[in-house]
Amino acid sequence: MAGERNQLRVGRLLKAHGLKGALKLELYTDSPERRFVPGAEFTLQVPEASVWHGKTVTVRDYRVMNSSSVVFFEGVEDRTTAESLVRAILWMDEDENDEDDAWYAHQLVGLEVVRDDAVIGRVLRVEHLPAQDLLIVRTATTEVMVPFVAAIVPTVDIAAGRIVVTPPDGLFEELPSASDGAARADAVNERASE
Repeated sequence: MAGERNQLRVGRLLKAHGLKGALKLELYTDSPERRFVPGAEFTLQVPEASVWHGKTVTVRDYRVMNSSSVVFFEGVEDRTTAESLVRAILWMDEDENDEDDAWYAHQLVGLEVVRDDAVIGRVLRVEHLPAQDLLIVRTATTEVMVPFVAAIVPTVDIAAGRIVVTPPDGLFEELPSASDGAARADAVNERASE
């Protein structure tokens, strides 16, 4: 992408919307109202054959219409031009002034996951769901989906390369089932009667 700048993927253009150059947008950001302000500039990720290759676009307007995010760019005034941007991925320079308790997926991937002072895995990826984000953690034996909420992930230390988790019982290990407990009780009772 761009030289020394750290860029973030913030959206993908899905399809032209209407006749005046609007495009429906798939968001990869939790704060579109902050990212898609008039004047915001995005680097485009498009195939080399595209007329948009190596170019940027600047936001003219952003709206939510019928629960869909819709964006208008300067110089994109009609449906035909908008259609030439479909499937483009939008990147922007990382904002140095982001909140202290907000992280980007690329910052979390690869971090050690620590529970009770022991490393139990690494963050493999982050999945963004409507209700909350999930950290997909790779342990020695499996992948575990960890809700990215303060109650379960109280500490994120990017500088130290780790996150601390306080998961509920059963999230990282299988709990004994009721039948296992019954079998153990039977075995104890058998030994006691001998």
